[in-house]
Amino acid sequence: MTEVPTQIGRYTVERELGAGGMGQVYLAYSPGGDPVAVKVIRNDRLDQATRARFEREALIARTVVGTNRVARFLDADPYADEPWMAVEYVPGLTVLEQVERAGTLPVPLVASLGALLAEGLDAVHAVDLLHRDLKPQNVMLGEYGPILIDFGLGAFMDAGKDTLTHDGIIIGTVRCMPPEQALGRPRVKAPADVYGLGTVLLYAATGHYPYDGRGWPAIVAQVTDETQPPDLSGLPEALVPLVTAMLAHAPEDRPALAEVTDQCVALMKGAGFTPVQARYALIDAVTPGGGDGRTGPSPAVWERIAIQYDDALDVHTQVVDEDGADSPLDRPARPDSVGDGEQPGSSGAERADEAHTGSVVVSSGDGADRTDASRPAERTPVEPPRRPGRKPASQKVAEELRARYAMQPAL
Repeated sequence: MTEVPTQIGRYTVERELGAGGMGQVYLAYSPGGDPVAVKVIRNDRLDQATRARFEREALIARTVVGTNRVARFLDADPYADEPWMAVEYVPGLTVLEQVERAGTLPVPLVASLGALLAEGLDAVHAVDLLHRDLKPQNVMLGEYGPILIDFGLGAFMDAGKDTLTHDGIIIGTVRCMPPEQALGRPRVKAPADVYGLGTVLLYAATGHYPYDGRGWPAIVAQVTDETQPPDLSGLPEALVPLVTAMLAHAPEDRPALAEVTDQCVALMKGAGFTPVQARYALIDAVTPGGGDGRTGPSPAVWERIAIQYDDALDVHTQVVDEDGADSPLDRPARPDSVGDGEQPGSSGAERADEAHTGSVVVSSGDGADRTDASRPAERTPVEPPRRPGRKPASQKVAEELRARYAMQPAL
């Protein structure tokens, strides 16, 4: 079992959300307290070219606009020992979890799912990016509707056959791969995502994948066999034409995303729903009891946040008089208490250990310079004098945080 890290970059880790062929996903919190999902990528056979592609795609991922269906990209470090990316945290169940727990969805809700996700993918494709790993596990069903996650990892999907395999495992979920990707062809195009979305709709409506078998070689053999049709057993008749077209063997035979949206809207209207009504019905169907009820950090994370805050501010804190006149909040930090290359007022969580690229920084939280031996040693911060019997302001705040959390264990 992989040990859960306490810190990834500038994010304080709460717990593991899941694991897969590409790595682990953690719920973490930004220094300001926002929840994020951080995915740590396995470094097996990752070369510099793949990391460089990840960096380029991560930068482009920030530019996706025009949709509420993609988890927002926040941060990444492609050159860490284990590359990671941070995206918006979306509470709820995946399509896979929803079907396993509550059963399949009816036609109008599957159609709503398809229309909304097709719009999201269209916005992704508009900036010349692909998802490349669409599957029931990568669609969250939250309080606002379906959201695509794991977007931005496309660089690893096209990295080449050697990179995609490890101990007999193809990264990318062969049950949901289009034939051209399963064959190892580089640079798949937009129809690959249409195929992936088709597998999501099929699973939502039937609880199974288009192809299955014992071991990935057997599944790949089916997926790449033009004479082997997908398994559509249990699929409602109304959905058969759309899903069949989306799972077409040849990429050019699959519909465009706009056509997918139009057909899904027609299915909703045919069932007596407007798209707005169907979306609300989908949300109502999947949110009751969804998630684990946790709305905030655990006690351990609260403690780490409080300690981090205490340690970071303690260097710059002056003694607080009863009237607050000496509060460090009344004026900027003293210049002589700032190390070389460090911004005044920066916290320990924001100091780099130099494992970074550009503006992306991996933080150790202790301010140590571990990799650049040529860099001059930082000056020892000047500890301001403290009056007897007075606690530093940072210690007071940290203790108040701990006391407050101890009184509210349900947070």
